[in-house]
Amino acid sequence: MNCVILGGGGFLGYHLCQALLTAGHRVRVFDRPNLKRFSLPDNGGDAEWIEGDFVNQEDLEPAISGCDIIYHLVSTTLPKSSNDNPVYDMETNVIGTLRLLDLAKNHNKKIIFVSSGGTVYGIPEEVPIKESHPTNPICSYGIAKLAIEKYLQLYHHLYNLDYCIFRLANPFGERQKVTAAQGAIAVFLHKALHDQTIEVWGDGTVVRDYVYVKDAIAPLVKAITYSGDCRIFNIGSGEGKSLNEVVAAIGALLGRPIRYTHVQARAFDAPSNVLDITLAARFLDWAPKTSFHEGLSRTLRWIVDHE
Repeated sequence: MNCVILGGGGFLGYHLCQALLTAGHRVRVFDRPNLKRFSLPDNGGDAEWIEGDFVNQEDLEPAISGCDIIYHLVSTTLPKSSNDNPVYDMETNVIGTLRLLDLAKNHNKKIIFVSSGGTVYGIPEEVPIKESHPTNPICSYGIAKLAIEKYLQLYHHLYNLDYCIFRLANPFGERQKVTAAQGAIAVFLHKALHDQTIEVWGDGTVVRDYVYVKDAIAPLVKAITYSGDCRIFNIGSGEGKSLNEVVAAIGALLGRPIRYTHVQARAFDAPSNVLDITLAARFLDWAPKTSFHEGLSRTLRWIVDHE
């Protein structure tokens, strides 16, 4: 298949591109001009790279031209900053996606959208969280993701646009930025490796679902041939770990005490978020294969090798 990854120049995009090439698909990557082009020598060559602005229809149209499958990974905001400017969140993410849907609706394309299992549900009524759980986000980032999900459903109803939605937990693994504002595993590992103090939000009891990136990508590739009625899937590890447990696991991996301090809790953090992944197992024949410890070890090795 001819696939385009919108927002494919980052952490998830790299691993998705590599997985698609390995599976024999043709891949085009679309992202901002200031992101450095990457190559995938293990797969025998480079993906096609197109630079442009997601909110510019003149850039977007040639990016999706000739592609059967559109992966939508674009996000211009982060959960921690999205509440600071909800208007920007809507203008860049939701409006940009509506332009994409208008381009795709009459051309027999399938959109595979990466949503946020960590934010669309808000404060959970029960854990693990099923896809049928109420969606009450407490950050603009989650509201924007949910709005895009609803518009995908609307365009399917109006124009029979094919789509699939994946609500990802917290992916981590090789190539994740160690200095970013998002991605606790990589940031914590890097700080611990250099004996720097890790900042733990609140009392460290906030629980998250951390899924190894290659496990998280696998169902996105499976979705190319999926044609069932279920269109929204949680993707996670199926288990939760508190920030305190993450710090302890890093200390055990390094074999020494880790320096950390507790800082003010964040208002957008739900106390617990662990996803029920039963539907993905049932309809996509998928389950995570990599333990948290193994994923942590692989991430550490990559950081060490690329210092």
